[in-house]
This record gives sequence, structure tokens and C-alpha cells, in this order.
Amino acid sequence: MKNILKKFTLGIFILGASLTLSAQKIDAKAKNLLDAVANNYKSKNNVYFKFVYGTGNGRTVTKTEPGIFYSAKDKYKLKIMGTEQIFDGNKVYNISAEDQEVTIARPNGSGQMFSPLSYIEEYKKGYNVKYVGKLNVNGVNADHIKLTPTKNNGIKEVNIFINGARKQLVKLEQFGNDNSVSVIAISNYQENQKLSNSMFSFDRNLYKNYLITEL
Repeated sequence: MKNILKKFTLGIFILGASLTLSAQKIDAKAKNLLDAVANNYKSKNNVYFKFVYGTGNGRTVTKTEPGIFYSAKDKYKLKIMGTEQIFDGNKVYNISAEDQEVTIARPNGSGQMFSPLSYIEEYKKGYNVKYVGKLNVNGVNADHIKLTPTKNNGIKEVNIFINGARKQLVKLEQFGNDNSVSVIAISNYQENQKLSNSMFSFDRNLYKNYLITEL
């Protein structure tokens, strides 16, 4: 259980984290949609949404876990499977209630942080981008955008589904060369809420009985 957030944030949607730039084919309509979503997120003071994270093989998801996500500019808080991750803009705090353990580390750029903006801006880093068309996704008439890597990075393709009218993400799918599939389905958006000043802070006093490891 204690490794779930590490696997979740670093093991899926690693869109080009170690790629070098190469020739890309970027569809203009897809680019405009992705840029509109990115600009919409950046314009908000904060964002909240619920999500379901699914994994499986082939095209079939066999396991799902619900989670929630808060973000404010470059800070975020993620909760899934009774575990929590906080990024205060400087360090990442992985908190496992089950193991009573906290791991603190600085992002090193070797993996992807769980931020919606990461996904919708990664098309700039070594991916061919194609607008596929409209598709009904969880009741939303979504725009479907397909990303395929220009170089081998272990990923076969990534599908991004966008609510074009609201400029919001609806769903993300990643298919690996190892036949794995990872999916994030997003719902219940809320924006510009009044959040506590401590929302994205880690208070050691709350975890006196935990093993705290700083890497």
C-alpha cells in the first residue's frame, strides 16, 4: 500500500519524461484544444475534482480505485486508497496511514507529477498529436485526441478526452508496449473554492507516531 502513490504518480502517464525532441506531427485542431484547456486551468485560483484510476491489460480495465485531487497553481493534494500525497511547490510528501509512514522528497524530473497540466502540455515533448473526432465519454460529447510517441519510450499511445465547451479534461488513457492500460476518469469539477491556508502544507506535529523519511 505504501508504494501506491509512487506507482500512481511515476508509473503512469510518463509522457516523454526522458525523451529527446524529434520531428513531430501536431494537428492544429488538437493543439488548439489542448492549449485552451491548459490556459483554462492556469487561469483558476484552484481546482478540485474526483477521479477513478483504473488499471488492466489490453483494452480492459480490471481494477479501479476512487480518488480526489486539489490543486492551486503549482501546488496539489492527492488522496487515493487511504493514502495522501502533498506537493507544496517545493517537496513531495507521501503519507501512508496504513503503514504510518511519511516519505519526503524533492521532484527530480525523472517522473511525472500528477497534474492535469502535465498531461495536456506533454504533447510538446516528442509526441505526434492527432484529432480523432467526437466520442461520448461518461455522458460527455468529448473531443478525442490521440498521442503517439516519436521515439520508443514504452508507451504505445495515449488518448485524451476533452470537454471542449468547458475546456476541461474528461478522461485519459495510456496503453503501454507491455500490454498494460492505465486510465483516469475525471468528474465533479469545482473551481476557485475558498481553501484553507494549510491545504497544501505538511505539519509534522500531526504525524508524531509516523516514521518520517526524508530522501
